[in-house]
Order: sequence, then C-alpha cells, then structure tokens
Amino acid sequence: MRRLVSSASAAVAVALALTLTACSGSSTDGESTSAASGKADGKLTPVKVGVIPIVDVAPIYLGVEQGFFKDEGLDVKLELAQGGAAIVPAVMSGQYQFGFSNTTSLLLASSQGLPLKVLTAGAVSTGKAGADFGAVVAMPDSGIKNAADLAGRTVAVNTLQNIGDTTVRSVIDKAGGDADSTKFVEMGFPDMPAAVNDGQVEAAWIVEPHLTRAVQAGAEVVSWNFADTDPDLLVATYFTSQQRMAEDPETVKSFTAAMKKSLEYAQANPDAVRAVLDSYTEIDPKVKDAMNLPRFVPDADPAAIKRLADLGLEYGMFDKAVDTSKLLP
Repeated sequence: MRRLVSSASAAVAVALALTLTACSGSSTDGESTSAASGKADGKLTPVKVGVIPIVDVAPIYLGVEQGFFKDEGLDVKLELAQGGAAIVPAVMSGQYQFGFSNTTSLLLASSQGLPLKVLTAGAVSTGKAGADFGAVVAMPDSGIKNAADLAGRTVAVNTLQNIGDTTVRSVIDKAGGDADSTKFVEMGFPDMPAAVNDGQVEAAWIVEPHLTRAVQAGAEVVSWNFADTDPDLLVATYFTSQQRMAEDPETVKSFTAAMKKSLEYAQANPDAVRAVLDSYTEIDPKVKDAMNLPRFVPDADPAAIKRLADLGLEYGMFDKAVDTSKLLP
C-alpha cells in the first residue's frame, strides 16, 4: 500500500482547529432561530450554504428558484467557494450552516476527527459508460486506448489523494494495469483540455463541462472511471456539522426536505438544470447543450459511501478503515 501526499491536509488541520472553537459554545454565526419558529412567526430562517460553481450544484439553485426552501421556512443564501477544502472548515466554524463537497473529502475529514453529517446525495454517476459526467481523456495519438494503458503515464487530477486519483487507480488495476506506476499531477479542471491537447500531460481525469470541452477540442475518452468503479458512485453530498444537528434540528430537517425535493426536481427536469447554470457559471452554449449531466437522487446510499471509503483505504488515503456510520445521520 502506498501513502499519497495529501494537498487537503492543511485544510483539514484548519478545520480541526475550528472545530474546537465551534464546539466550545453556542452557534458561532449568532443565528439560533429554527426553521420551525420561522414558520410560526411568518418569517424565514436565514441560512448560508457553501457551494462550488460546477454543474453538480444545479439542483440547489433550482430549489431556491422553485421555492422549495421557502416552503420549508428557509431563506437560503448560496455562497460560492473554490472547493470542498474551503467549505468543510466554514461549515465547522458556523460560517455556513450547510455545505456541498465530494464524498471522499468528507471521508478524509471524518477520518481525522471532524464531526460531520451527510444529509442528502449531491451528484451520482449515471452508471453509463459513454454518458457520464466524469471520465479520463487522452489524445488519439497518445497510444492510450483504455484504462490499462494509463499505467506508467502522467495523468492530471484536480486534487491528489481524492476521488479522482483513487477511482482512476481502481479502473487501471481492474483493467490489468499497474496503478502504482502511474504519475498523478494536480491541475485545475479548466486547464486540462489545453494541457492534454498540448502534451503537457498524457491524460487527464476531468468532469463536465470541461469533459465536453476536451472532447470537442479533439481528445478521446479512454475510461469512464466513475461508472467503471461503481455504477452508483456517490460523487458528492450535502452535509452539516454534528453541532448544527444537535442545536437546530428543525432547520436541518427543513433543509434536508427541501434539498431532496430539489434533487428530485433536477433529475426530472434536465432542461431546467441546463438553464439554471447560466445563473452561476459561464458555459459555452455548444458545450452546455452537449455535456452529460450527473444523476440526481435524494438519498445518500450508505453502500456507495462505504465503497469510496474502501478505495481510500486500499490506495493509502487512510491509515485504517473509516467508520462511515459517523457520517450518516
């Protein structure tokens, strides 16, 4: 088993420090009004949710637009962050009441003692090779035609020791290659299409809309690593802190109910998903119309969380098995 270098370690350490502050008294944001009392006096309870400007969070924007959160007595303000590494400590400190993050980042935080709770699913693999929202791409002349060919190559991922490289390692080994011989380098998703095209890296794990950008620029998909790892791969979730659940269970209950409605609505209305993207991202219309959307389901599958925890242990992310029950409400 090989230990990988974690680029999220500093963020986890900061979050651990913030946990001591957050757990030492009442809510740090000064808002103790519950959603139930908000409904009783006709006022909405204000909550802040940390999200990332990617396709995956379209359901919560739709939920706000459709009034699902207002119906539950909540006035939701969506705060854009660079990634889950910033959102986790913000939720722990009370800056945000709720947040969105990929599942592996939450497993990493939980394994290091952060008291987090998953509330709903966020984005799930479609389970369909050829129609998923994450994949590995390479140029046609690279000699890489499948997952096994990624062995010994340089592959870009957005973050080391996370859901990208662990699932890519999984599909390489599953295909008969040697994942330990693959070199992973960090790179932002927006930079990956050009990097693959110019030969800066031999392949890249990439998600929508940048996956479609890369394909339209001439790259080919060589592995649908999400779908090939697990057709029900739980890529991301919405979460809160255990402290929030204990201090304000009614608001947590209301948020969870509205979020589940939002996810169900998004799954049933893909055109609305594509339309709402314009409210928080800038995507070329040709890319937006062609790209694959995630599958949106309301409930976080415990077995899917366990699958990612097992992969993390197999590829050296964790020193010992993660107790995934700690993440479940």
